[in-house]
Amino acid sequence: MKQKAGLAWECSVPFVRYIEDTGITCELITPQMMGAPYYRGNMVSLIIPTGFGNPAYSGLLPALRASSGRINKFLKKGGRVIVFGAMSTEHDRYDWLPVPVTYVSEYFASPVTVDEQNPLATILEDFDTSEIDCDGYIQDPEGEVLAQTDDGKAIMVAYPVGKGTLIVTTIHEYPSRGFLRHICTCESETLF
Repeated sequence: MKQKAGLAWECSVPFVRYIEDTGITCELITPQMMGAPYYRGNMVSLIIPTGFGNPAYSGLLPALRASSGRINKFLKKGGRVIVFGAMSTEHDRYDWLPVPVTYVSEYFASPVTVDEQNPLATILEDFDTSEIDCDGYIQDPEGEVLAQTDDGKAIMVAYPVGKGTLIVTTIHEYPSRGFLRHICTCESETLF
C-alpha cells in the first residue's frame, strides 16, 4: 500500500508536519511547481488547505486555476483531492474544480452530524462534534453530504470524478489522523 499526500502551499507549514506525524509521506507543492509542465508528482491525495482563495493568506488560487485541467485528470485517474475553505467572500474561488461549488464564507461553531456509514466522515473522529469550528458552508451541494450542521448547512461534501474523489469541506480544524490515513492510502499513486 502507498501512503503519500501532496500539500499545495507557498511554503512549508505546520500542516505538513502534522501529516508526516501521521505516518504519511507529504510533498509540499508550491504554486510554481503546480503550474510547471515538467513537474510530475506521484501521490494518492492532493490537499488544498484553508485560506487558498484569500490573497491575504495565500497566492495559490492562480496556480489552481492554471492547473485545473491537471487536477481534473488527476481525479479522473483515481486521485483524491481534499479542498478546505477558501476564506473569501468572493463566489468564484472554486471555479477551478470540475464540479460546481458554491461556498458561503461565514465563521461559526456548531454541533455537527456526520454520515457514520461513510469512511470519509472520519474527518471528525478526533473531535467533539457538539462544537465544530467552520469557516463557511457549501450552498446547494450537488455531491454527497458527509457532514452538516444541526441546522442543515453542508460542511463536507464528496463528489465522484472519474475514478477519483473530490472532497470539499469547510471544517476549520486539521482532519483526524484516521481520515488522513484513509484518504492518503491506496494500492498505487496517481500521476499529477
